[in-house]
Amino acid sequence: MIITHDIRLSRIVRGTWKNTILVALTCSMAYFFYRYFIQYHFEMPSIIPSILGTALAFFIGFNNNQSYDRWWEARKIWGAMVNSSRTWARHALLFPIPTDQIKGQHLQLMKEYAIKRHIAFLYALKEKLRGTNDHEYKKYLIQSDLDIIKNESNIHNAILSLQTMELKTWRKEKLIDGFEFLELNREITRFCDEMGKSERIKNTVFPTSYNYYTKAFIWLFNIAFTLAVAPTVGWRAILFGTIIGYVFHTIHFIGQAILNPFEPIPTGIPLDQITRTIEINLLEMIHEEHIPDPVSPINDEYVM
Repeated sequence: MIITHDIRLSRIVRGTWKNTILVALTCSMAYFFYRYFIQYHFEMPSIIPSILGTALAFFIGFNNNQSYDRWWEARKIWGAMVNSSRTWARHALLFPIPTDQIKGQHLQLMKEYAIKRHIAFLYALKEKLRGTNDHEYKKYLIQSDLDIIKNESNIHNAILSLQTMELKTWRKEKLIDGFEFLELNREITRFCDEMGKSERIKNTVFPTSYNYYTKAFIWLFNIAFTLAVAPTVGWRAILFGTIIGYVFHTIHFIGQAILNPFEPIPTGIPLDQITRTIEINLLEMIHEEHIPDPVSPINDEYVM
């Protein structure tokens, strides 16, 4: 996620120079085709690029709105995940009370492991959404749990099942009462809901026809615009066509950049930062000795 408030010229150039060159070449080819082949035989009516440009503006605006909706929903999902994670840890620490069978240090270890298992859930979900195989979640799980979930295709969902089984054990051992069981289980349900919403965004492909036809119509508009203004401004039609084409291509590119919010790109949701923040908060709540450092920005521009 971009964190700097200033748009650096170097980043703009890195992201758009190839497309700008293609736009300039397209406009140049359109002008020279007009100049040497159709100058005295055909003249592009100005109404055509005007109507096409207006239609494109609405079309690109619709695409970008849909892209931003996906991005913003993903950000709200993981914002809710932060709040629910803190609530889960607080309840897991305060609700269970000692009994004759389970008390003291044993009970404290059970509480701490329930919190660490939740951190494992977050890392497993993040890896699934990012499509990586870091297996960071393993450092927060004991071997018996790893053996249970090793053959699961959906690791994060399997970890939630382990949490539910743990809650049933707490209730059976009378560490928590019925109300506390419901409260803790409600948090697990919230985690499952947010997990499902994240998977829906990840697995729902934005219709490729929108992207394909938008690009095709932008190139058609570049050519039509260059041909329409060439009789009036001459070779400068290349310059004007490049500028106008750059604007349309860049606006479309902005929408495409946030279309897949979980991708590890500067404009994506900062899953690394969010999961690390939750990890730090929860480990501090159980007074863990070794606390990881926060995620550092890359080039002081964005965090992943």
